[in-house]
Amino acid sequence: MKLAVWRESGPVPRDRARDLFLDGPPEPDEDFAEAFAELFPGVRIDDIVPERIDEISNAVFRLAREHGLVCYDPQRDLVHNLEPRGVHPQLEMHTGDGMIVTDPDLRLIADVLGTLSSENPFVALVCFGQHFIQVSPGYELEFKEGGKIRGTVTTDLAEVRRAFLEYATGDRAFLQRHEWKPV
Repeated sequence: MKLAVWRESGPVPRDRARDLFLDGPPEPDEDFAEAFAELFPGVRIDDIVPERIDEISNAVFRLAREHGLVCYDPQRDLVHNLEPRGVHPQLEMHTGDGMIVTDPDLRLIADVLGTLSSENPFVALVCFGQHFIQVSPGYELEFKEGGKIRGTVTTDLAEVRRAFLEYATGDRAFLQRHEWKPV
């Protein structure tokens, strides 16, 4: 398993990141490489054993953000950009296939929602102790706030993306567009 980390002046779309990776992954800067080596002695970012991919990749996403770098995950075909981000810096995105990203960028959120499947059975955005929104295949949405969980169903992935992006940016319009029932 491999990850690629490099510096960019702005957000990178998946197709460009994929092409860069296929042409020979860009090298991370020296500061990042040193910080990675301290966290994971003896591990190479371009050769991560499958048993540790979630643990290491989640740390790499965090470390790349700290160093102002873009990260491309070729296994999931996802790019972790620095911006644009939502309004909750403590927001975490969790997926059913083991990915955890703190303060994910909005493009990543939208792209991850397209990966819902039996291999990735949920995506959740969570502000621990406050609220969350999550979805499973079949586009069953759940929203929790104030100790109450409400659910709704939609058939449209575009609507799911819209609801998640609204949630991430602090817009609550998704609550008015659907009929929510207690779960």
